[in-house]
Amino acid sequence: MAERKQGKKQEQDDMKQQESCSIEETFARIDELIAQLESPEIGLEDSFQAYEEGMKLLKACNEQIDRVERKVLVLSRDGGFDELGE
Repeated sequence: MAERKQGKKQEQDDMKQQESCSIEETFARIDELIAQLESPEIGLEDSFQAYEEGMKLLKACNEQIDRVERKVLVLSRDGGFDELGE
């Protein structure tokens, strides 16, 4: 039970750290994980951990991209800026 709580807290800490990273940093980490997964020396357990981390990073990256897309500014008719969708 305590192990499950500790795992959940670690997952929450990981998500906070992922959110604070830039998209470029996230992609760089994903590239590192891909290199690890392509290595013939990686063990099964390590490959599962790398895959899981990569999937979490991809999800966080998609969320970051979605936030950026929502904030894209479009030049309005009067020369001001409006957020896309307004």
